[in-house]
Amino acid sequence: MKTKYKKQFVHALVILLLIAALLFAYFCFTESSSDSVTPSLGGLKKETLIIWYTDDALTEFLNNRALAFYDETDIRVETKLVSGLEYLEEINRTSIYEQDKLPDIYILTNDSLEKAYLAGLAADISDSGIVTQDRGFCSAAVNAVTYKDKILGCPFYFETSALLYNKTYLEQIAAQTNEAYAASENAGAAAENADASGENAGASENAGVRLTAEDLIPSTIADILNISDTYSMPENAEYFFRWDVSDIFYNYFIVGNYITVGGEAGDDKNSIDIYNEDSIGSLEAYQQLSQFFSIDIKETSYESILQEFIDGKTVYTIATSDCIDKLGEAAQDGSFPYEYGLTKLPDINSGLATRGMSVTDALVVNGYSRHKESAVRLVKYLSENSVDSLYTMAGKVAALPSDEYADSHMEAFIRNYALSAPMPKMVETSNFWIELETCLERVWGGEEPNGQLKALSEKIKSQLAGEQVSEQALDSPDIKLINAVEYEDSGETSATTE
Repeated sequence: MKTKYKKQFVHALVILLLIAALLFAYFCFTESSSDSVTPSLGGLKKETLIIWYTDDALTEFLNNRALAFYDETDIRVETKLVSGLEYLEEINRTSIYEQDKLPDIYILTNDSLEKAYLAGLAADISDSGIVTQDRGFCSAAVNAVTYKDKILGCPFYFETSALLYNKTYLEQIAAQTNEAYAASENAGAAAENADASGENAGASENAGVRLTAEDLIPSTIADILNISDTYSMPENAEYFFRWDVSDIFYNYFIVGNYITVGGEAGDDKNSIDIYNEDSIGSLEAYQQLSQFFSIDIKETSYESILQEFIDGKTVYTIATSDCIDKLGEAAQDGSFPYEYGLTKLPDINSGLATRGMSVTDALVVNGYSRHKESAVRLVKYLSENSVDSLYTMAGKVAALPSDEYADSHMEAFIRNYALSAPMPKMVETSNFWIELETCLERVWGGEEPNGQLKALSEKIKSQLAGEQVSEQALDSPDIKLINAVEYEDSGETSATTE
């Protein structure tokens, strides 16, 4: 019996030694591996990147790209949809206290990049060479992610505005006008035949004139005013031009060419120019438009304005890129039986230019990430291999231009983005947009443009200086965009422009 137990003991000891050897080999292997990897299925370890985002529209797209990136690189990507409330604060908390769960990459609007960088949450990726105009990014995209000459993210997608017009209505106006010209020519020819002296030859002075729909695509708001004064309103239409005057995103273009907050990159506290003769003149013209177009700032919204366009009530409006999908859906269900076009935002007139606003969502590498090299690799992959699918799957327009879009209307937003002013990044001026929106609302309501703009400039400069700043008063330029005369048949007025 003793021999039997002795043999069993030896066998058990051998088994334990084998298990110990296997465990020793396993831990030696794992400890020799990189500290940056995380467990995956099967007990082996693979490098894993975590990406955070706040827009659920991106979920399908990011999951699709994550799998494709894994197939190509063998690097796992975990996507996480999180709340947009206190987004940066949560990234900061997780990065400090739960480093195994921190996002290696996150998507952030460009106006928050300074705040992210100062908190250590945005790594400088300048040396990666990902974000350059040579790669196809426009200057607006590069400026959007630039802070103090550092590249703090990769432009991923953007939003900006463009002029939207009813092409069917423009064709109707052109056709009606050409019919009138033809009738005039015929009458003139008949008169010439009846009067050999040729005294009535002037009746055919419009001979050869042919108007096209392209001639009615305006380059300025003054053009729109002249079109509304020269031609009859298309059948079913109620307004020539309406836009959301309550939202700064659709209104900024009025003064955008003459206002600078932070310079081109929106990060220079010494580059603040809000109150000048051209910006005053732009607001003077804006106030005159309020007297011509019947737009109640308290009763309109972008959604209602776009719906009016879909219903065929409006010839021209200002829209963001979401209009393409909405107009496509309306065309499919028959509620929008028209053709439409998109083009550059109109200037005010030949002397006052405009410039739209843009917001860029960037892919940011977390400064706390232990996988920065791989994170940069994923950022590059997403920016290069997502252009068409980013729009078709998530409804976002890629910041890296492409000719892959099936809908040619997208080109107008790409062109307007290239000309746009990115939102500034300075934390001290984060209230600028609300203040400018209030300024525009007051001017639209009848308050004096010069004084409103002066007060806005003084407020922003005082915030940056930490003390009261007073602007020297400027004379208002003599802007006469509209010489209005009451027009009895519509809620608008007939006007001539200068």
